Parts: sequence; C-alpha cells; structure tokens
Amino acid sequence: MNRKVIERASLVPSPRIPSDFADRYVAAGYWTEETFQHFLGRRAETFSDSIAVVDGDTRLSYREVSDRADRFAAGLAERGLRPGDRVVVQLPNIAEYVVVIFGIFRLGAVPVFALPAHRRTEMNQFVDAADACAYVIADIGGGFDYRTLAREVVAASDRPPLVIVIGDPEEFVAFDDVAFDDVASEAVDVPDVAADSVAFLQLSGGTTGAPKLIPRTHADYLYSVRGSADICECDKNTRILVVLPAAHNFPMSSPGILGVLHAGGTVVMAPDPTPSTAFEIIERERITMVSLVPPLVLAWMNAPSRHAHDLSSLQVLQAGGAKFSSEAARRVRTELGCTLQQVFGMAEGLVNYTRLDDPEDVIVTTQGRPISPDDEIRVVDDNGDEVSPGSTGHLLTRGPYTIRGYYNAPEHNATAFTPDGFYRTGDIVRVVEGGYIIVEGRAKDQINRGGEKVAAEEVENHLLAHESVVDAAVVSQPDQYMGERTCAFVITHGTRPSKIALKKFVRERGLASYKVPDSIVFVDEFPVTGVGKISKNALRRALEKTLVD
Repeated sequence: MNRKVIERASLVPSPRIPSDFADRYVAAGYWTEETFQHFLGRRAETFSDSIAVVDGDTRLSYREVSDRADRFAAGLAERGLRPGDRVVVQLPNIAEYVVVIFGIFRLGAVPVFALPAHRRTEMNQFVDAADACAYVIADIGGGFDYRTLAREVVAASDRPPLVIVIGDPEEFVAFDDVAFDDVASEAVDVPDVAADSVAFLQLSGGTTGAPKLIPRTHADYLYSVRGSADICECDKNTRILVVLPAAHNFPMSSPGILGVLHAGGTVVMAPDPTPSTAFEIIERERITMVSLVPPLVLAWMNAPSRHAHDLSSLQVLQAGGAKFSSEAARRVRTELGCTLQQVFGMAEGLVNYTRLDDPEDVIVTTQGRPISPDDEIRVVDDNGDEVSPGSTGHLLTRGPYTIRGYYNAPEHNATAFTPDGFYRTGDIVRVVEGGYIIVEGRAKDQINRGGEKVAAEEVENHLLAHESVVDAAVVSQPDQYMGERTCAFVITHGTRPSKIALKKFVRERGLASYKVPDSIVFVDEFPVTGVGKISKNALRRALEKTLVD
C-alpha cells in the first residue's frame, strides 16, 4: 500500500556543543551511546511482562508497548516516512501517546511535540516551521474535534502533512491501519541513529509568539532522564500519574513518563486533572508520584473529595511550571500526606529539584538545585555583570543537557545565547546556600498563566486585527490561584465592541484558549515611559488599584 509522501528537506543542522565540552561530558559518563530508537526495546527485554502503561481499562506490558511501537514504525515506513522526517504529535493523555512517540523514534524520525490546547494559529506555525510530513491526532479530545483542526492545517499548508487519527479518521488515515495492518507485522529495518543527533523538537514559550523549536539530542536528553529518575528515586515500584499534558517537558522527563519507563515503573494516564478524577485513579492504581502545577496543587488540597479517597499510596507530589508560594507549599505534607518536591526547569535544558531528603524549610522555600555538577549557573545584572552571592539577577546557564541554540533560528540565537554558550533563560532568580535557586519572576514580556506561557506580543497582534482596536497592551495580573492571569488594555475607535465579543474574536482566530485574555480594560490612552514607549509597569500598577472583572 505505498502512499507517496511529499519529499521533505533534511533536518537543518542545529548548533552543537563544542567538542571540548562534549568530550568532557562523555568522559564524565553523562553522555552515552544509548538512543531513544532502542530505549523502549531494551526496557522490554528487562521488564517484559511488567505493566508499562495504564489508560483506564487498558493495561499494556513493556513488551506490548514495544511491539506496538515497532509495528507503528513499520506502518509509517510503508507510507513513505523516512529517518529524519518530522512528525507533529498532538495527543491527549492516552496509552497510544507512548506507542506513537516510540514508533517515531524507532523509525529514526523526529517527533515535534504540540499540546492539546494548541489551535489553528499555533499548529500552522509548527507544521511549517518543522516542515512536517505527518501529523498525529486523536479524533476528539475534551469535546474538541481535532479532525476539523487538521483540515484547517492541511488547507493552509503548501506541503500538507499526512494526517493520522486515533479513533474515527473520517477522510484521514486511521492509526489502526498504520499500526496493525499486515505490512506492519515486520520489524522496520532502518539504520541506527547517532546519540548526538536530534531526537525530537520541543516547543518553547516565547515573547513574540513565533514558534521556536528546541532541538534535543538523544545523548543530552537521556542524561537528564537518567539523572531525574535517580534524584526522584524511581524504580520498578514507581507508579506515576500523568495529569498534565504529556508533551510538556515536566511530565515527560522530570522524571515523568520517560524517567519512570527508564526505571521499569508504571505510567498511568489521566484524562483530566480534576480532583474527582485524579483521586479515584490514585486510590485504584496505588499511585506513588504525581506532577502538578501550583494551581492544581491548591485545587487538590482544597477539594473536599480528598477525604473520601484513600490517598495513602502517594509518596511524592512534584510542583513545578510556575512559582509555588511557600505558604501553600507548607500545607502539602499535612493535607495530602506526602513529600513535596519542587521542580524548576525548562525545555531548553536546565532542571532543578529539591531532594526528597532535604530539610522541610528548603523544600518549601526554594525551587531546588541542578541535576548535574556540570550545570553552570550565572546570575547577572542588566549589564551582564555577575551579582554578589544571594543577590537577585538574570539566570544564565549552560551544561550537559542545555541547548546551544534553537532550531533554524540564527537571529534569535544571537541574543538568546551569550558568545560563550550560556542560555539566557529570562528568569529572575537568586542562588542561596547549597546552590539552591529561588525564582523571583520573569524578565521577558511573558506571562506564566498556571504553568502555560503566554507571549504578550502574540495576543496583542491578534487584538490589533480587530477593526475597532487601535492599540493593545497585554500584561500580567497577579492571581492567587493561577499565579498570573492576562489582562489586555485596549484602545478603540468607532463602535466599541463588548469585552465578550472581543474575546470571541481572538478565540475564533485560532488561538489556544489559555491565551485569550482573562480580562479586558478599555482605556483612552496608555501611560508611556520617558522615551515614549508604553509603560507596562504603570499598567500593572493600575491593576493593583482597580478591580478588574
């Protein structure tokens, strides 16, 4: 059944870590020859009949997941996909997610991880930026029909990808036809990929909204997976509940899905993160670990239903993705009966953890310390000079699992990285005794809405597309539950649209729902700085004095 797929260009070469650093990382044992191409197959040899993935009533052993991934890889090859081709994956938390990504790895192709919340604007950008030849979706998730989205992506692309659908495919290709037909019964025969080659492309939340793809290699990412699994003390008895979108770096590798599979444990997928759903699964599956963003931790602690379920199996609750207040952090052990572990990291590399045996005061007041002794940290002032120990400044980092540049973005890389290879994270931090990091905020014009990054400029551009909008400025609004929410200050002319209509306009332009402004304030003019620029600091101060609906 060979289906011709449009030829795609080879991967654009990514900025590489200089050879003297690479040699050091190999000598230290951080980088090995292992790749994701054979990662799952080798675990299947060791943990063959152990349960790897649970999704509702579906329970798949390591051998079953590995076999299905091999068959999916063969089915992709039969349809014309080759090693190095990019495949955009946009799936909810289902067992097939693990099968799909490891099938792509097995082929030597490159997954591009999108989130279920992304819509037309983002997906068009991702498919084009990656020059993707395939796009894997579920039919419906969370009440949203992803086949409709796929039609829009295909229609907008000059080189439309092959669309593969888990569930009812309608006019697209069915996942079952790819993974379970006769041609997929033979193992795919492809060359082994190199450990220093690009394994996958992740998405970075930026300040402009333009897609920035993060190239992670097999060697660097697997080191972070192994290091995370070790720090988090994962073993074959670990049972992790995945409630955050699986494609996020946090639930994927900190230690997440990959760290638990590395250790031979069990990954349990949750269809949603609500307390009622999660508590039932924790009780039924005897969950030992879960990763949450701070708003979810608060929701779980405040849920009356927690008293109706046996949560005694839960040993570790990880909080990451946004700053977790020390007041709330102190409640976790008492109210949920487990150890809190704070996690502060980024898809570009650096990941920090509080250790499980750290003093309670360290756990609740800091965001942890790096995985590796070779993670280099600089904290600098606005001029790039290092600040005194314990002082606040901009966080810069480089190390054995931090990238040296975004994919195919030389102009952006020139400002995002220092000449000697340090990544400018955009975080404002201070480093305290023992190398522990305390996150104070963000330097970039970016809003951290409950762990989801919202680029102010991207939302402003969509607002400006409305015929009645003259100017727009989007700023963060402190929120006890989400950490930050978005507020759009808008200047209009002519007939002023209602706030509801303006939000609907932005949503209908294909923007992810979490990027639609939470609040809108109509104003006649913006405060400006001494050089005539909009003063977003003044707008934020105005929010502190005014109740915004």
